[in-house]
Amino acid sequence: MDILSDLLREAGLRRRLLDLREVPEHMALRFPCERSVGFHVVLEGTLYVHTDSDPHPLRLEAGDVAVMARGCTHLLTTSERAVGLPVCTLTAHAAKRPGTGGTTGTAGTRVVSGAYQLWNAPLHPFFAEWPAWHLVRASRTATLEPLQLCVAMLAAEIHGEQLGRDTVVYSLLDVMFTHLLRDIAAARAAQGASFSLAVRDPLVRRAVALMHEDCAHDWTLDTLARAVGMSRSVLAERFRDAMNDTPLSYLRTVRLQRAMRLLAESDDTLERIAMQVGYTDAFSFSKAFKRAVGRSPGEYRRERAEDQWASMRFPPAAAIGG
Repeated sequence: MDILSDLLREAGLRRRLLDLREVPEHMALRFPCERSVGFHVVLEGTLYVHTDSDPHPLRLEAGDVAVMARGCTHLLTTSERAVGLPVCTLTAHAAKRPGTGGTTGTAGTRVVSGAYQLWNAPLHPFFAEWPAWHLVRASRTATLEPLQLCVAMLAAEIHGEQLGRDTVVYSLLDVMFTHLLRDIAAARAAQGASFSLAVRDPLVRRAVALMHEDCAHDWTLDTLARAVGMSRSVLAERFRDAMNDTPLSYLRTVRLQRAMRLLAESDDTLERIAMQVGYTDAFSFSKAFKRAVGRSPGEYRRERAEDQWASMRFPPAAAIGG
């Protein structure tokens, strides 16, 4: 079981490439990124990221990558001051495909951005524990490390006219996104108890994977402990120390994430969805769902049906090649 892939699928991941080849010198580009994770890769020049939460902008140089957490509206500029600059708002529907020219501006300040929308809320703890911004500095990263190799390949593809360029660019952005998630997880694990730290323990990770593989199974602390070869007390202790949570509490989180996706993406009855996520009947499922989400499954499903027409909503993730 690839736990990360399962987390992204259950979160309702959709992606959009924002191809901003050149950043204007006398303009601020605004990214209203509600419900999105995204990153900016600076290919050439110097770029500043302005956020409401910090009076000092982030300065990015060529090869640097900045990852934003969900819901962080921000500005990109080529100058340290954004006050007084006209603002151009970029939306999902204004995104350009690779090679369409991007935004005209000063030569030497080039950036490619990717946005990955995680629509299902509340979020899994892995996403909720992220910092507002995560920076990967080219100056501190070895040239042959995967992220820097991806940056170099991305720059070559953006500037070239090779056959299959769109396919390569989209694929590189997805590969970079995965490596950035790994980097964020490693940084978060170093800070203490968290989901990222928990999955570094092979036995805890195995228990987590089992719950993701079959959340409908009637797991108890005993059956889960036996499945990973530990006593129930040891499993509970290792879970608590690593994640600040219990195995059965985490199981409820996995079931909730699966239920939200099924409510949004299927026409299954509540009774059937309840069985698919480990509840014996629709009543007990509805009660647990409302307690966790604040809305009944039926209300949540109706809201999601309306959400699909929201202007900020990304279309379904494109296949390879965009």
